[in-house]
Amino acid sequence: MSNKKHIPFFGIIVKKRLIELNMTQRQLAKKIGVNENYLTDILNGRRSGKKYIDQLTKTLALDIDEK
Repeated sequence: MSNKKHIPFFGIIVKKRLIELNMTQRQLAKKIGVNENYLTDILNGRRSGKKYIDQLTKTLALDIDEK
């Protein structure tokens, strides 16, 4: 069995965008008003974070198509 960590697609997109914007997860968490650990859980798929998706996409200027 593989011990590789699975990161959900949304988490990958957000992390790439953070790099592009030279922004840390801590800075993003502060901008959307959540704890840094909670944001990490969202990005790693341990929490859904549904109520923060809009804030995340707006803050990072992401175009997430929900098809």
